[in-house]
Amino acid sequence: MMKVLATCILFIATVSLSNAQGITFEHDKSWNDIVQKAKAENKLIFMDAYTVWCGPCKALQARVFPDKELGEYFNANFINAKIDMERGEGPALASKFRVRAYPTLFFIDPNTQKVVVQAMGYRQIEDLMQIGKQAAAKKSI
Repeated sequence: MMKVLATCILFIATVSLSNAQGITFEHDKSWNDIVQKAKAENKLIFMDAYTVWCGPCKALQARVFPDKELGEYFNANFINAKIDMERGEGPALASKFRVRAYPTLFFIDPNTQKVVVQAMGYRQIEDLMQIGKQAAAKKSI
């Protein structure tokens, strides 16, 4: 019985890892840590400025960010940060980057902390991919 249980757990873990896809966001890191990582890896920061009550924010999380191709591109080209604008460092970042609506998607140069490209509102996968490619093309770091 224990062998069967162990085999099932191993199978589930393997399937879960093989299905891991989409944009990988930094978790439990300060803004300074994200900036330093982006500088070290010579990447722009992709910041999803969201709130927990925002419907379009939830739709991005459920329908867009999990896309495999989008994740491959964003994970290779950006340091991805998902930051609640009402908690922790969020209010200060919302003020700094002048967030006026949710979600707002930012591509930020870590060296200057200036916005390279900004988009507001829900975006389809193809649209967000195009915006990401536009931001990567403007990268000056």
